[in-house]
Amino acid sequence: MSGAPSTAPAATAPHPSASAWAPMASTAFRVLWFAQLGSNIGGWMQTVGAQWFLVEASASPVVIALVQTASLAPAVLLSLVAGVLADSYDRRRLLIVGSVASAVLAAALAAVSATGTLTAVLLLGFTFLLGVSATLTSPAWQAIQPELVPREQIGASAALGGLTVNGARAIGPALAGVVLSAFGAPVVFGINALSFLGAVAALLWWKRPPQAGLEDREHFGPALAAGLRYVASAHLVRRILLRSALFALPASALWALLPLTATRLHLGSSGYGLLLTGPGVGAVLGIVLLPAARRRFSDNWTIAVSALLYAAGAAAAAFLPLLPTLLLLVLAGIAWIGTLTVLNTALQLTLPQWVRSRGAAMYILVFMGTMALGSVGWGALASAIGTPLALTASAVMLALVAVSVLRLPLLPGTGVIDRSARLAWASPTLLFEPAPTDGPVLITVSYTVRAASRQEFQQAMTALGASRRRTGAFRWRLYRSGEEEDVWFETFLLPSWSEYQRQQTQRSTGRDREIEARALAACEGTPRWHHYFAGETVDPTAATATATPQQTTTKEDPHV
Repeated sequence: MSGAPSTAPAATAPHPSASAWAPMASTAFRVLWFAQLGSNIGGWMQTVGAQWFLVEASASPVVIALVQTASLAPAVLLSLVAGVLADSYDRRRLLIVGSVASAVLAAALAAVSATGTLTAVLLLGFTFLLGVSATLTSPAWQAIQPELVPREQIGASAALGGLTVNGARAIGPALAGVVLSAFGAPVVFGINALSFLGAVAALLWWKRPPQAGLEDREHFGPALAAGLRYVASAHLVRRILLRSALFALPASALWALLPLTATRLHLGSSGYGLLLTGPGVGAVLGIVLLPAARRRFSDNWTIAVSALLYAAGAAAAAFLPLLPTLLLLVLAGIAWIGTLTVLNTALQLTLPQWVRSRGAAMYILVFMGTMALGSVGWGALASAIGTPLALTASAVMLALVAVSVLRLPLLPGTGVIDRSARLAWASPTLLFEPAPTDGPVLITVSYTVRAASRQEFQQAMTALGASRRRTGAFRWRLYRSGEEEDVWFETFLLPSWSEYQRQQTQRSTGRDREIEARALAACEGTPRWHHYFAGETVDPTAATATATPQQTTTKEDPHV
C-alpha cells in the first residue's frame, strides 16, 4: 500500500463531462429512479411519523435516537448476507421480494397504529424489521446502477441515486408534517406501504436481461469468504470504507438529534418536517452544483469541504434561530450529497462485477453501521450534557474529519483502474479430473528473473500477491531459490478447485493482468506452473483406484 501524501490531496476519479441528468435518457433508469424516489419519500414520512410519535410521548433523547439506530442496525447484522444474495441470485427478483415484504410490514404498522395500541417498543420493532428488508435489498439496488447507464454516466447516476434519498428528504418530512397534523400517524404509515407497491410495479415492468453467472452460483459460505478476502486485500476499497466511517460517525448526530432541535425551537410536527426539508433542498441543489465542482476540484477536496459545511449545519442546529438554521441545513444537505456521491461513485468504479454487491454491502455495513452506533452514542451524550453541546462536539469532529483528508485521502487509482473481466486461464493438463470441491489447492509458479530487474520484480510481485488474495487466495508467499541463481517461487493457496477456476476465468480483471505483466517483464522464459491438491485424491484413469494421503502433483503446463 502506498503511503498517504503529506501535501494537498490530488484528484482521483475522472470527472465526466456528461450532464448531471444524462442518465434520465434511459427509460429503465428513469422508471426505477422514480420508483425509488417514491419509496424513499414514504420511508422519510415513516421516519418523521415514528420520531414525532416518540416526541409527543415525551420519550428521552436516547429513545428518540433509537429510531435511527433501529432502522440502521440491520445493516450491521445483515449487509454481508445481503451482498452475497445479490451476487448469487437474480437481483430483480430479490428486489421484488424485498419490496413486497416492506409493503406488508408498513401496512401492519399502519394497522397497529390505527387501533391505538402502538407503543414505543412496537414502533422500534417495526422500524427494525423495515430496516431488515431495506438492508437485504440495498446492495442489489446499488449493483444494478451500472447496468442501466454507460460507464461515463456512473458518477451522474450515483448522484441521482443519492437524490432519491435526499430529494425525498425535501418532500417526505414536509408532507409527513401536513399529514400528521391532518390525519395522524396511521395515514403516514399507510402511505409508506403504498410507496413500496409502486417500487414493485416498476420492478415488474423492467425487462432485465438474465443475470450472468447464476448457473455457476457459489455456495453461501465460500461466496461470503471470497468477498471478505477481496475487501481485505483491496487497499483502494478499504480507504473508501475508512472515509465513509470517518464522515458517518459525527454526521449521525444531526439526524439523531434534529427532533430535539425542533423542540428547542418550539416547533410542532410541521415545523420538524420543515427542518428536515432543509437538507433535502440542499441535496437537490447539490445535484445541480456538484458536476461543475467536481470538474474544478479533486474528489478529496470535495470530501473535505463537505465535512466543513456539514459541521456548520450541526452547529446551527445546536444554537441558532429557525431561519439561519434552515439556511445552514441546506448547506448540510449539499455537503451530504457531495460526500455520498464521491464515495459511491468511487466504489462503483473500483469494484469488479463479480464482487460488486458484496463490496457495496461492506460499504453499507460500514456507513450505516457507523450511523447506527453513532446515533445511540450521540443520544446518550445529549442526555448527559445536553443537545446543544452534543451537536457542538459533532461539529468539532467533522472539522477534524475535513483536516484528515490531508493524511488519509482517497488513493491514486480510485475509480480509474481497469476492473473489466479478463480471461487469464489456459486450462492445465492434469493427471486426473479434480472435483469442484477438491482442495485446498496449492499453486506454485517458478520464475527466472533477470538480475538487473530483481527490484522491479519484487515490487511487482508484492502487488501480484494482493491481486491473488483479492481474487480468491487465502495465503500467498514469494520465495527465492537457495540453489539456482535468479530463480524465484510464488506459492498461493485457494480453498478449492472451483475457487481456482473462478479466479482464473471470472475474477481476474484488466488491472490484475497489468500487474502480472509487470512481473513477467522482469523475467526470462515462461513461468512454470504446478497444481497440488491436498487430502486423498482418487485417479479415475487408473485400473485400480488407489487413494494416497500425499499431495498429488500435476504436469507442468505453461500458464498464459
